[in-house]
Amino acid sequence: MAEYSVRLDRFDNSWYGAGRSSLVCAVWFFFGLPVLRSSWMPFSSVRCRLLRAFGARVGEGVVIKPGVRVKYPWRLALGDHAWVGEDAWIDNLEQVTIGAHACLSQGVYLCTGNHDWSDPAFGLIVKPITIAPCAWVGARATVCPGVTVGEGAVVAVGGVAGKNVPAYEVHAGNPASFVRDRQVRGLPRRGQ
Repeated sequence: MAEYSVRLDRFDNSWYGAGRSSLVCAVWFFFGLPVLRSSWMPFSSVRCRLLRAFGARVGEGVVIKPGVRVKYPWRLALGDHAWVGEDAWIDNLEQVTIGAHACLSQGVYLCTGNHDWSDPAFGLIVKPITIAPCAWVGARATVCPGVTVGEGAVVAVGGVAGKNVPAYEVHAGNPASFVRDRQVRGLPRRGQ
């Protein structure tokens, strides 16, 4: 038998728990998630009630569009008037917090899990993600495990945020890097 430097047959995530029983996870996967994702049900309020029923903390006025995927709703908090666009994927093996008035555009991927590539067994790593109030994660952007997108910050279309994005900064590209400060009309410039 050949000897390999990476041994996926030795992968062990027995330390990880989904946070709910296998029965609750199965009911979510086979019933809750298909209803959440469905395009035939146009009402955001129904999606919000569904997420609450499975343990998510969902504020007032939250908008959730069709096609959204949530791994574990009990590890999700959405602040008042947060928006989650079509086909966003909240892959929350760990807690994801989306602040009030924050926006996830279409196709955003929030990834709370990764693997330790230095570990021959490819060990699982999970870290929370925070999208602070008034932040915007643009279409098809990715936010990586452990990242905080600061208040009013922007991760531009297609950006990959592998590090924290400071408040009221715009970051773009892969890896996402500083482009400019975000100025919101009608508010004083930052630092003044």
